[in-house]
Amino acid sequence: MFWRKKNKQSFDAAPAETPPRETKETPAPIAKAHKDMSLDLRRKTGEPVQRFAVGIAGGGNVVSEIDHFMDGLMRRNPHEPEFHQAVFEFVETVMPYYLDHRKYTDARILERMTEPDRIVSFRIVWEDDNGVPHANKGFRVQFNSSMGPYKGGLRFDPSVNVSILKFLGFEQTYKNALTRLPMGGGKGGSNFNPKGRSDREIMRFCHAMMSELFRHIGESTDVPAGDIGVGAREIGYLFGKYKQLSNHFTGGVLTGKGLSFGGSEIRKEATGYGVVVFAEDMLKHHGKTMSGKTVAVSGSGNVAIYAVQRAMRMGAKVVTVSDSRGFAHLPNGFTDESFAILQDIKENRRESLAVFAQEAKGVTYHAGKSPWSVPAQVGLPCATQNEVDETMARVMAKNGMECLAEGANMPLTAQAIHVLKDAGVIFGPAKAANAGGVGCSGLEQAQNAQRLLWTRDQVEQELEKIMRSIHEQCVEYAPVKNGVTDYQAGANIASFARVADAMIGYGYL
Repeated sequence: MFWRKKNKQSFDAAPAETPPRETKETPAPIAKAHKDMSLDLRRKTGEPVQRFAVGIAGGGNVVSEIDHFMDGLMRRNPHEPEFHQAVFEFVETVMPYYLDHRKYTDARILERMTEPDRIVSFRIVWEDDNGVPHANKGFRVQFNSSMGPYKGGLRFDPSVNVSILKFLGFEQTYKNALTRLPMGGGKGGSNFNPKGRSDREIMRFCHAMMSELFRHIGESTDVPAGDIGVGAREIGYLFGKYKQLSNHFTGGVLTGKGLSFGGSEIRKEATGYGVVVFAEDMLKHHGKTMSGKTVAVSGSGNVAIYAVQRAMRMGAKVVTVSDSRGFAHLPNGFTDESFAILQDIKENRRESLAVFAQEAKGVTYHAGKSPWSVPAQVGLPCATQNEVDETMARVMAKNGMECLAEGANMPLTAQAIHVLKDAGVIFGPAKAANAGGVGCSGLEQAQNAQRLLWTRDQVEQELEKIMRSIHEQCVEYAPVKNGVTDYQAGANIASFARVADAMIGYGYL
């Protein structure tokens, strides 16, 4: 299948295929992955066609079990490549542990936990500044509430669809489990594009969306937050409409709020700070340190900006950031002055990095290119899913990458992860490395419940405790290969065990 390395025999047996074409709807890496997946299923001439068989504790061929499981999942969930990819990345490392524990196989836990509790979809009608009405799709995927109320962000982007939200909700379930806070997993959003829209248009859209969403959420039911395209401004509009519709002030129903109405200190910085703390812990565990390392960062939203800031505080030299149009290169690293300019351009003026290159000293801008061709010892991909494919991963390994921590959700393809791990790169998966954001959201919920506001230092200390606890859980469950801890396996197995045990405790629900 697309997720496993094909041996020579399977390549020889494969029919010649033309490469998939990239379209606006289906980017080339995902199109290729989906085509490879379909081809490989058709090549299965020697195996019986069957659903994944359970109850084989400690036995059977693990690769065959993975193939059979993914075959069934794909047939039940067709045309959802991002969801397929996220589930495989999880199942590939969890399956041996799963087969060794009869209580999980007998309860068919893997099959049950890869099916969301429910998916809500609805129409959002709003009016632009010219009085023209528009209709967008809205979604909320409530994936798993075994550990607590559904918890996960809202994304506003034209790419939003059920496959992407299912992948994000699935990942969120296990990420939240690693925090050890009482939070389940969910995700939502709309195919609305906020770029180029006025504040009043975004306000009207948010109010229209909450007019439907409010009936599906609540502090003990489902607690949304921000994601791509949804920041403090959007959360404020959404929360204001919820408060009006519900006729009471319940701060814990949305997180990422402003400090003036129930928000938490360092919420904006939390994901970026957390990914650097996790990377530093991985390096320390292998006898290294972040200080003095050259760091490449992709993205220039909240996660990337504050990953840059935290890495600078740890003595690293950060040499890149990127946006959808290209990347900025700072050969001598960020300074306090250039960082302040980046913050202003991206957080206040919402301009391209081309403007950053014009205003900051020692910065060159490379339109239409990826930052991962720049040699660096630490990589922090903080942009979006599947930004690093197998080819780029080979370039990164050749350029001396020692450690990579995922700041975005699933920024590496399955094959890219294999390339880096085979090259001995310390790899921190998103569900562990970028859990700082949802960890801080959980802390915001705790403050709302207590009717208290913690200081910045208090929140940052609690956040660091959460990230270091996640690192410890990963190490506890992770195998070690050639002296390198497999954090991907550790994170997946640790979170699987927590969610699976909760599900078994409820019986067959």
